[in-house]
Amino acid sequence: MATYTFYTHPMSSGQIARWALHEAGATYDQVLVDWANKPEALLAANSMGKVPTLVHHSETGERVITECAAICAYLAEAHPEAGLLPSDAEMADYYRWLFFAAGPVEQAIVTRSMGWELPPERQGMAGWGSYERAIGTLEAHFADHAFVCGNRFTMADVYVGSQVDWGLNFGTIPPNEAFVGYAERLQARAAYKAAKAIDNALIQELRK
Repeated sequence: MATYTFYTHPMSSGQIARWALHEAGATYDQVLVDWANKPEALLAANSMGKVPTLVHHSETGERVITECAAICAYLAEAHPEAGLLPSDAEMADYYRWLFFAAGPVEQAIVTRSMGWELPPERQGMAGWGSYERAIGTLEAHFADHAFVCGNRFTMADVYVGSQVDWGLNFGTIPPNEAFVGYAERLQARAAYKAAKAIDNALIQELRK
C-alpha cells in the first residue's frame, strides 16, 4: 500500500495537493472522484465529500487531512527529508503568506468572482478588506522576493504559488510583472511539471 490515498478530480484544487505530494516525494494511490457518485470511503473520511482529501496510512493509524493549505503544511512536516520546511528565520514569512493566501487572497478572489461588493465603510469588518488591498499586499511581497521565504522554495510556495498560477490563468489575478515572474519560477520545477502532466492527461481523457 502507498503511504497516502489521494481523493481528487483533475479539474479541481486537487491539483494543488498533487503538486505538494510530488514535491514531498510521497507515494500515493489516486482515487478519482465522480461528482455524481462520490465513493463511500471518501464520505467516511470527509463528510463534506470535498476534494482533495488525503488519507495518511501512518504507522500509528489513519490520518485524514483536508483543505489544500493544511495538506501542504502537513506533507512538509511529514516529509522533512524533502527540505520544504522553513528555517527559524523563514518561519514568519512561511506561515504569514501561507495563511494570507488561504484567507484574505482566496476570499477576495471569490468575493469578486461572485460579483459581491463590500461598501467602503464595511471593508474593515472583512478579513480581506478589499480585492485591491489583498492582491496589492501579495504583489508587493513578490516585487522583492523570489519565493515566499525569500530566495528559497518551500512548501508554502505550492499553495501561494497555486493561487497566483491559477489566478493568472483564469484572470482573477492581474498579470503584473511580480506575479508573472513568480509563476514562471514555479512552472520550471520538476515536481510542478510532473504533477501537471498527470492532471492534464486526466482532463484530456474526461473530454473525450
